[in-house]
Amino acid sequence: MTNFKPMKYTSVSWLLFFCLIIPSCLAFNVVSFGARGDGRTDSTSAFLRAWSAACQSTRQPNVYVPRGTYLVRTLSLNGPCRRRIEFRIDGTLVAPKNYYAIGQSEFWIMFYKVSGLTVHGGTIHAMGQGYWSCRKGGGSCPQGARSIQFMWCNNVVLRGLKSLYSQRVHVGIGYSSNVRVEYVTIIAPSGSPNTDGIHVQNSRGVTIYGSIIKTGDDCISIGSGSMNVWIERVGCGPGHGISIGSLGHTWNEPGVANVTVANSVFTKTQNGVRIKSWARPSGGFAKNLMFRNLVMRNVGNPIIIDQNYCPHNICPRQSSGVKVSQVTFKNVKGTSSTQAVMKFDCSPSNPCSGIRLQDIKLTYNDRLRRPAFAYCKNARGSHRGKVIPRSCI
Repeated sequence: MTNFKPMKYTSVSWLLFFCLIIPSCLAFNVVSFGARGDGRTDSTSAFLRAWSAACQSTRQPNVYVPRGTYLVRTLSLNGPCRRRIEFRIDGTLVAPKNYYAIGQSEFWIMFYKVSGLTVHGGTIHAMGQGYWSCRKGGGSCPQGARSIQFMWCNNVVLRGLKSLYSQRVHVGIGYSSNVRVEYVTIIAPSGSPNTDGIHVQNSRGVTIYGSIIKTGDDCISIGSGSMNVWIERVGCGPGHGISIGSLGHTWNEPGVANVTVANSVFTKTQNGVRIKSWARPSGGFAKNLMFRNLVMRNVGNPIIIDQNYCPHNICPRQSSGVKVSQVTFKNVKGTSSTQAVMKFDCSPSNPCSGIRLQDIKLTYNDRLRRPAFAYCKNARGSHRGKVIPRSCI
């Protein structure tokens, strides 16, 4: 298997310092454009003015958010910009408590068509509690907003950000390339609906490193059209684990390839590492996937491939057309809260192939000491080293 190697980035957060001593660099402080860090004054327009000025600057620009709490509504931070730009946050951005203020949009903070961008530090708090209550109550709710979204962006670093209580997905990456997310902290309660930590879709060259994700849905979800994704040193839980999919929602959907998840820990998550596809015809695929050096701590479904996803029985008597192949699980150890610690429920029309198990040790965390087992259906592959429980491949 050929695995994608992550790009090495050097933080450019030092731009703020150099802006003080190098004439060719300009710092655009949002306070200078009218923002107030009192947590009450609407600073949306000030942020947009600061971004626009920085984006048009021919000298090295730095948008700076100093300490304080800044109330902002939807921010559309559009490119292309003339120079690489840093957006440094030393303070906290908060959304209005009325969830309709940002919930009518698909996003709260959007970077669109920006090439050469660093977002560094700070906290964003989307105040999602009211929106979740609306969803759970079955009322008429807005569609909800992602907290921070990168669309059609290239050469991006998101570093040191803390994202709290997003209405929906915390960090979205779509139609972008060469994106590195590192040392971020994402927090939402375990019962908050659809609050994925990081969602990647139709993007290439994405690295997620050294982050803590506690949320109510997938810690990380990899959607269709994503390739060359490297995930390492992630602490996941609570949440639904790290998922590839759901795939195969449409026939002409692009596939997923070259994904590595390594050196990560899952704690009391609903799943560990999962590949999920709809039980319906599709021309999609998921291939060249590596899951290695993973620790499971009382995790439901530590290893799972589910190609029979069909909520509300809307695809009866159909089978997944997504082709799952060349998937390796290596050095995965720990405890499971379910007895079937490895589950390969593959498509009858497109069986999983090239599944490789090596050095697996998963036990069922059960007071009755019932043994763990592996479940296989339409799965083909091989195993080597010690595999506990006994492989069904």
